[in-house]
Amino acid sequence: MIHFIKVVMLAVMLTLVFPSGATAVSNQSIGWGFQKSKNEVPAEAGAQYDKLLTDYGAFYKGNPDEKVLYLTFDNGYENGHTKKILDVLKREKVPATFFVTGHYLLSAEDLVKRMVKEGHIIGNHSWHHPDFTQTSDEKIREEMKKVKEKTAELTGQKEMKYIRPPRGVFSARTLDIARKEGYTHVFWSVAFVDWKTDQQKGWQYSYNNLMNQAHPGAIILLHSVSQDNADAMEKSIQDLKKRGYTFKSLDEHPMMKKQ
Repeated sequence: MIHFIKVVMLAVMLTLVFPSGATAVSNQSIGWGFQKSKNEVPAEAGAQYDKLLTDYGAFYKGNPDEKVLYLTFDNGYENGHTKKILDVLKREKVPATFFVTGHYLLSAEDLVKRMVKEGHIIGNHSWHHPDFTQTSDEKIREEMKKVKEKTAELTGQKEMKYIRPPRGVFSARTLDIARKEGYTHVFWSVAFVDWKTDQQKGWQYSYNNLMNQAHPGAIILLHSVSQDNADAMEKSIQDLKKRGYTFKSLDEHPMMKKQ
């Protein structure tokens, strides 16, 4: 009898922490990672991650046979460099997706409005940037909803299709929740340590990483807080174009065209 009571109590506790039947889907925490590209051979996350993402309609790269790049930024807070990045994107006619947090929406309204006005996409990076695997179903939905509603209020962008998990941490459970709310998880296949504002290394650091890791179908993750990225943006885009690459919107990704 005592054992039975303990089991019931445990079940109740799990329901309170992760409601809506979440126990049916694994909540094992995963930190996104992959083998970086070399010599333009596409990055690889491995068969296990590939299957998991496919099962939930998520992706981290595009067609390996097309020299297309997808430029994305994570915008947690403004550090004075996004205007320069937007100026370059406008001159070079390059579309991008900016994954923003609540803090960014509240503190950089004019930049968010400009992003949408100039044809870029605003994606969801959560309101408070929590670890979704340690957050209840209800709270995750609230985190996503607040970003979507504030973005619509500021910019008129009514639809929000893309989400990037805070901290790059996710699980089958969090993928499932987002998908049921109409979101597509977008991971990345090109990245480097660029977010440490007290450890910037100069424009060539960003440029070299982009040129060395670029590959057909790459989804590039950059952080807009980086001066290195802002300073390297124009030359990186121009030289990648010279190498035969074109830049496209996530809406043109093969996975999105199937929907």
